[in-house]
Amino acid sequence: MAITLTESAARHVADQLASRGKGVGIRVGVTTTGCSGMAYVLEFVDEPNEQDEVFEDSGIKIVVDPKSLVYLDGTEMDFVKVGVNEGFEFKNPNAKGECGCGESFSV
Repeated sequence: MAITLTESAARHVADQLASRGKGVGIRVGVTTTGCSGMAYVLEFVDEPNEQDEVFEDSGIKIVVDPKSLVYLDGTEMDFVKVGVNEGFEFKNPNAKGECGCGESFSV
């Protein structure tokens, strides 16, 4: 079980953590919402919870709660810039479909 980051995603998270001035990594989770059923949730982590799974890739800690890990196992996070838009993209092998805007997915 693991979640990985591309070089671009790791660099972006590291830059954001440095700008923030604190934090040990990024929490990746899912919530039930959106037109396809589930949406990704990202937030900085100052200290993981006891039940969290913690992965490390390219020097970045990726923290995931056990309920979300079922839906995220094997996911690769990328950070992309297209024109004036930028953001994370998820290559999730568990997703069976995505909504047109890319904000939510189904399993």
